[in-house]
Parts: sequence; C-alpha cells; structure tokens
Amino acid sequence: MILVFTHKITPRVRYIFKHILTRTLLIPVDFTTKIEEFVAYNGPKLSYTKTPLGNEFFIKSNNLLFEQGVNDLDFTIQKWNNVPCFFNTNLKSTIPFDIFASSFYLISRYEEYLPHVKDIFGRYTAEQSLAFKHKFLEKPVVDIWAYKFLEILQEKFPDYEYQKRDYEYISTIDIDNAFAYKYKSLVRSVGGFFNDLFKFKLVETWNRFAVVCNIKSDPFDTFDKILRLKKEYNVKTIFFFLIGDYTTFDTNVSASKGKFKLLIKEMVDYAKVGLHPSYFTMQDAALLKKEKERLENITNMPVKRSRQHYLRFSLPETYQNLIDLEVEEDYSMGYASNVGFRAGTCTPFYFYDLDFEIQTPLKVFPFALMDTTLNDYMKLTPKQSLGRIRDLKNEVKAVNGTFITLFHNENLSNYLRWKGWKRLYESMLKIATS
Repeated sequence: MILVFTHKITPRVRYIFKHILTRTLLIPVDFTTKIEEFVAYNGPKLSYTKTPLGNEFFIKSNNLLFEQGVNDLDFTIQKWNNVPCFFNTNLKSTIPFDIFASSFYLISRYEEYLPHVKDIFGRYTAEQSLAFKHKFLEKPVVDIWAYKFLEILQEKFPDYEYQKRDYEYISTIDIDNAFAYKYKSLVRSVGGFFNDLFKFKLVETWNRFAVVCNIKSDPFDTFDKILRLKKEYNVKTIFFFLIGDYTTFDTNVSASKGKFKLLIKEMVDYAKVGLHPSYFTMQDAALLKKEKERLENITNMPVKRSRQHYLRFSLPETYQNLIDLEVEEDYSMGYASNVGFRAGTCTPFYFYDLDFEIQTPLKVFPFALMDTTLNDYMKLTPKQSLGRIRDLKNEVKAVNGTFITLFHNENLSNYLRWKGWKRLYESMLKIATS
C-alpha cells in the first residue's frame, strides 16, 4: 500500500489517486492529513500538498483537486521526457507537473462542462479539446504518465512488490442497420425501390429486389462471419443494438419484427449484447427508459451496457440518465471525427460527476477508433486505416491498457460505401490479438 499525505482529502483527490494508483498501477492507496501518521509509516509514501514536509517523495499540488465546480483554467504545455504535460510544478516537486490534477482534468472531461460550440449533431468536437490542439489525442497520456510515475516509485521504493496488469482487447459492434433491405416495412421497401429507380441507382434497385425476393442474401447480414472471427481469434465481442422507433437518424429494422428479435436473441447466446440508444435519447430520459425496457423484453435480461447512437451524449445529463436506469457500463467515450483517446486514457474509469462532486457507479469504456471515422471523416483507404489501427494498438499495448474498437456489421458487407473494406475487420483482429 502507498500512503498519501495531503492537507485536505476531497472526493476529487480520492477519485483520481485511486484511478492512477489502484486501477492503473494496481497499488492500493490510503490517505492521511496527520503529519505524525505519515512520518511513522514505513512503506511507500508521498506527499501531495503545497510545500514538502522534508525530503520525502513530494508532488506539488495544483488547486484543481481542492476546488468545486468548473472554472476557466490556463494551460502551459511542456514536455516530460517527450510526453506533453500541463499544470507545471516547481523544482522541489519530484516530477515537473501535477500528474493527478492533469489526469483528473482529462478523465472527468472537465473541458466538456465549459461553454463550447456543438457540431450539427449536438456533439462536443475533438477540435475544441486540449488533446487535439496540442497534438496528443492519439496518445493515452494518462496511462503513459502513470507508467513513468511507476518507474520513479520503483526507484524510490525498490522493496515494494509491484504487480503488472495485462493488455486486453474488446471488439464492439454497433447494429445501426441489421439488414440493408430485408424485414423492412412495405412502405419503406416500396419507397426505397422507387427512390433508387428515380435516382438511376440500378445496382441498388436490383439488389433490393433480389434480397426481398430471396434471390440473394442481405448484404448487411454479416453476423455469422463476425461470430466465426470472434471464435477464431478468441475475441471478447459486444453487440450494441439500435431498437428505437424509426426516425431520419434511426433507420434500423423495427424491433417488433420477429426475425430481428430472433437475431438479437441469437447474439445473446454467443456474445454480450448492449443497448444502442437512439438519436434523440441524448437528453430524453423517458425515451431512453422505453428503449432499455424494449431490449430487456427481447433478451429477458437486464441491460447493463450501452453506447449512444451517433455518439451523441451531453455531460453530465446523458450519463446521469444512464445511472438512474442502472446501466453499469457506457462505451460512447470517443470522437466520431477523429481516432484517439477522448479522455486521455485507455483504461476504463468510473464517471466522476462534476455537478455533484461524486464518483458514480457508471464505468466508462473509452474506444480508440471507429470504422466510419477512418472511412467517412478521415477518408483513409483500408490499407491506410490498418496503419492507424496498428499505431493505436501499439500505444495501448505499451501501457498494458484496454484496446477497444468500434465497427459496424455493414463494414464487412463489401457493399456501397464499404466496397473494398471487407477484409479490414479480420486484419484488425489479427493485429489487436497479436
């Protein structure tokens, strides 16, 4: 165990020290405000306050962990062994910046509570983040800092037995459209047929006709292949099903269709299944509840995990709504427009609610990349995408983190905008599991 002396033990102090030391470095931590207790302790210890007590392991504290609410902050970015960092300290401090305040700033998503301009879908954009502006979005800096910090701890306290965590990979699949043409309502099928015909999309017109008439299989029905690859590469896989009512942004098969229900039940037998709350659930708690209950009625199991459709979430409201509905895990933490680490970490963390100043029971699983980001936003080829995937995986592997990817069943279809992308998913699994 490591003992931390600080002048005041706040919920923020407890939260971030436990995240860095216990969840990331697997070192139990305890706190004291009593100097005599700190001096008498013989194990690993450090002081986190304004001035050192003596010549102990000392980190000069920034005010952030002793404040409440959200304020405008000033940043000076410097380098610590070539890694960007901020909240600089002084020469008396063992490390040149406040690792705990910096980590808290990124993980709590402090910047997303400040006034900002949302994109057309009502989302916080990567471009406004500190990580994007200072070019460290593609590095899990919180974990890199933690491991550098561990090296110093090991030098200072060589007799302590340190444990090592293992690298983990999780493949997540969003089901926005389980089928391209099958099991859609008569109105949608006929409307789509004439729409394609009117726009001279003759290939799509033929494919729609052939699928509906059972001449061809549906191009988006790639579930058997995903399950085969899951088994072959022994990959932890989670499917997130969109089962909201039809809107411009939510175009999946109706959740009342027997075949769609059957598909969901089948996936439950082979993998984990979560809810993909529809576009308008971001700030609509009643709609979120309705969809959660709908999925629970299909699976006969409580819904424990979720990822927002279009990655639309607003802090803290969306997460507060999930907590109220007893959802335990959220997988929305990432950007649609950029790959990388939105919260600066590749370690799952508990959501800290800055409104109430408490650690909540909602565990956030940040993903590193999404297929539509690579294709639609970054305009990369499958080959270029594989290079980016390899780089991100190496960043996570270097700190024994959790590498999470977001793909869609459509990606494996080799159809329409996914032409030429058919093999990318399997190639990624090879890289991620090697």
